[in-house]
Amino acid sequence: MNSIAAADCLPAMGLASAGNKSLVVSIHDVAPSNREVVEKMISELTRSGVRVTSLLVVPDYHHEGLFTQDRQFVSWLRELEAQGHEIVIHGYFHERPRRQGETLRDKLITQFYTQREGEFYDLDYAEALRRITSAREKFREAGLNPRGFIAPAWLLGEESGRAVCDADLEYTTRLATVCDVRTGRSFASRSLVYSVRNGWRRATSLVWNGLLARCLATSPLLRLGIHPPDYLYPRIWRQINDALNMTRGERVPTTYRDWIAEQRFESAGEV
Repeated sequence: MNSIAAADCLPAMGLASAGNKSLVVSIHDVAPSNREVVEKMISELTRSGVRVTSLLVVPDYHHEGLFTQDRQFVSWLRELEAQGHEIVIHGYFHERPRRQGETLRDKLITQFYTQREGEFYDLDYAEALRRITSAREKFREAGLNPRGFIAPAWLLGEESGRAVCDADLEYTTRLATVCDVRTGRSFASRSLVYSVRNGWRRATSLVWNGLLARCLATSPLLRLGIHPPDYLYPRIWRQINDALNMTRGERVPTTYRDWIAEQRFESAGEV
């Protein structure tokens, strides 16, 4: 049975660090076709005090072509990685075609919640492992060092979750959790994220994320997931910048890779 909740790598639950409060800003759907927008986003994030991000790169975004075919794009990613940004594997094609015989629940999740982009929502184990390991090797051959895998729309089915655990990677995330694949610890942490597909979604996102940000003010880890289209809507981008400015001096910007490493270090010190 496919289940988002059942996709946790291992059942053990841990509490996030009670020390310094952290902030992870992840930029999703990074691909050669949106590099210009992502560059602008990174520049503005830097001005808001966020000097490192987790960049979720899609190997072959919507079958536009493997990112490795664009040498300038690969060089740009290497430069960002050298500056402290993290490169994360984000699916493979970032799309899931409609299928015959889908349940109402499947349609709601893959067509309403996300617009046919839940690539790893219900892949079988063998295909999920093949795509993840193929992506991992392409990144490594390009001189990049991805440590994590994050499924498009955070829709990681049970079989795909097992594949992540077997793919020689460090972690994965879902909408409400961060999972350390190596140790099996799962940290409760809900991500802020916007939906800008139409007017009512944008309006709802502004209200929801404003409330959610206040609810998460004391959380050890604050996650903000942003997408290139978010930058095109001034009210959305203004709220993102306002939220980041409010965290300055209160939270340490980091990446998922480094945050996971910190949790392991602190856990080892407690033994």
